[in-house]
Amino acid sequence: MSRINIPLDAITSRLNLSGRFDGIRTQSLGSRFSNLKPIGEFLDVKRVSKPQNFGEVQSRVNYNLGYFSSNYAVVFVMLSIYSLLTNLKLLFLIFLVVGGMYGIGKLQGQDLDVGFVRATTSQLYTVLICISVPLAFISSPLATVLWLIGASGVSILGHAAFMDKPIESAFSEEAV
Repeated sequence: MSRINIPLDAITSRLNLSGRFDGIRTQSLGSRFSNLKPIGEFLDVKRVSKPQNFGEVQSRVNYNLGYFSSNYAVVFVMLSIYSLLTNLKLLFLIFLVVGGMYGIGKLQGQDLDVGFVRATTSQLYTVLICISVPLAFISSPLATVLWLIGASGVSILGHAAFMDKPIESAFSEEAV
């Protein structure tokens, strides 16, 4: 059976996404949020309008994703926090796994001796996995991740598509 090849370059070149995410890994957190736009400019109702065609949608999305990128990162973080606060089982599971890994790491390879029981670090990791895997099925992390992708995609791409570019950028495009 032949393998299906998806032309990712064709998709990313059409959406103009090829170089958009290059600088994210090298950027520090402080410089990432240094160009955060004011909330009045981000939620300017006077600039919201329906685009006339797909070319205008693409132009608006390309401009707004670059211009409001820090604001969109904040929206994504807020939606992530909301999704964890509404799924308390997943939040408990994350705290359990992180706390368990931290506690086992604090042992520095030594056995845990609790009076009548002695457990090695590999046994502790095994117990942590045996507890966290069934809890992961109960807490439905996949549904939470898919909700987060959908909610952030609709809100961010919706804002980027309906927020008109400022007048200054329209004049700078015509001069070229």
